[in-house]
Amino acid sequence: MSDEELSKLIALQPVLRVAPQPRDLNNNGHIFGGWVLSQMDIAGGIMAARVAQGSTATVAIEAMSFLAPILPRDIVSVYAQVERIGNTSVSLRIDVVAERNRGEEHVPVTSGLFTFVALDEQHRPRAIPESSKTKYKS
Repeated sequence: MSDEELSKLIALQPVLRVAPQPRDLNNNGHIFGGWVLSQMDIAGGIMAARVAQGSTATVAIEAMSFLAPILPRDIVSVYAQVERIGNTSVSLRIDVVAERNRGEEHVPVTSGLFTFVALDEQHRPRAIPESSKTKYKS
């Protein structure tokens, strides 16, 4: 991620901001990759539900890449941007940035493409409303 791309990203409002806890550390003193993935899925679910105007479920995670570790005392911001909206699904680019040194440093941590499907009351795929397709069109 270029410095310009990072600046544009952190100018956005994160979907989720969280401070990892000591229990989230691995033996190397970094935050578990699975914990990070979980935070990304939570943020993605929030954004996908906004787009779908209702319940969604994660159906795919593509192209995950870990760029840097999350360290103790980092504040983690998770950003989600719509990449594509289909008939029943939405694909989101989810980026994680760690804030260090009381917000003086921003470190891109990981990025991935997550796909969610909109669900009806019987937990079956349903159409995403046309109003969302217009509102979130990239």
